[in-house]
Amino acid sequence: MGEMHYALRNLNVSLGDEIHLENINIDLPRSGVVTVMGRTLAGKTTLLKVMAGLQGARSGSFMQGETDLLKIPAWKRKVGMVYQQFVNYPHLDVRQNISFPLKRAKFPEAEISKKLSYVSELLGLEEYLDRRPAALSGGQQQRVALARSLVKETDLLLLDEPLVNLDYKLREQLRDEFRRIFAQSSDRLVVYATTDPAEAMILHGQVIILHEGKVIQSGDYRDVYHFPANVIAAEVYNDPPMNLLEGEVGEGQIHLADGLKLEIPAHLEKLGAGSYVFGIRAMDIAVGGNAKARLALAEVNGSSTIYHLNLAGSSLVIEREGVHPLGVGAPVAFSLDSNRLYVFDADSGEALVFPERNSVSGQKQVSRQEES
Repeated sequence: MGEMHYALRNLNVSLGDEIHLENINIDLPRSGVVTVMGRTLAGKTTLLKVMAGLQGARSGSFMQGETDLLKIPAWKRKVGMVYQQFVNYPHLDVRQNISFPLKRAKFPEAEISKKLSYVSELLGLEEYLDRRPAALSGGQQQRVALARSLVKETDLLLLDEPLVNLDYKLREQLRDEFRRIFAQSSDRLVVYATTDPAEAMILHGQVIILHEGKVIQSGDYRDVYHFPANVIAAEVYNDPPMNLLEGEVGEGQIHLADGLKLEIPAHLEKLGAGSYVFGIRAMDIAVGGNAKARLALAEVNGSSTIYHLNLAGSSLVIEREGVHPLGVGAPVAFSLDSNRLYVFDADSGEALVFPERNSVSGQKQVSRQEES
């Protein structure tokens, strides 16, 4: 396996007049996991296709050490890719599907058998080796597609939203398995594209946030969570997206929608008077308190209930542990933890002030995912 790290430099990709990626500059480690996050059409799939050699670039480079991989044909790159629409050969059984790239590369039978045994045990596929894909569940089929990529001895493994088409239970199961699998694949770099912040939290490593073809933030998964660069990063890297409320500072208070007023917390004491965007996570808003709003929607998300409240000119989302059904239009009393407020520039959306990182509330999401 290669010992050299990767770097994308001044990468630009366009189709006609439509820009897909613009001036991408990213350093990537030799091994480990890098999660590429972004909304639909942010450029995630395009980035992975360029790295795999399946799509060309207008300009720029993709370096592995001193080698520009953009000048290397796809079939010569040591790259594997798994798509959200996983593909297995329907006429081949699991054993044949997994070993197909090794047979095509004319590996010795003894080596094929050894690699097949290792990866099938790693992914829990031993008992399914003689079955054809049609006899497998969606999660099992996805594991077969992943096994075929893992067995190839690639330097670089690219996964494009591999869990998006699976049901909630399967996604939960495979997310946990992926962290274990990737930890044992320490000699390759895994680049994992997703819209789901929970997957980035579970996989650890570096997080890159794309928006409209541009990198808006890159860093350790915990740092990006605690210190979002702007309102877009704050929305993308939180589930539910961070609440963003327009407000003003004046007369020693923070004035928000619906006449909601908050005392200025210690970390915002130096904030000057004026208009800002205030951010707060759904988990940092408690049910019960002096503020009230009407319920627009209640939905269960795993082990939590998400309340969507109507405020004058905006909305507010609360995450409450457990299942707590309420009818649409019901009044909901709530209180915001002002110590957990983020502040963003009202014009540019750039982050200005962050809450204290060592707050118990602020660590809740990261800790919950790390322990899973």
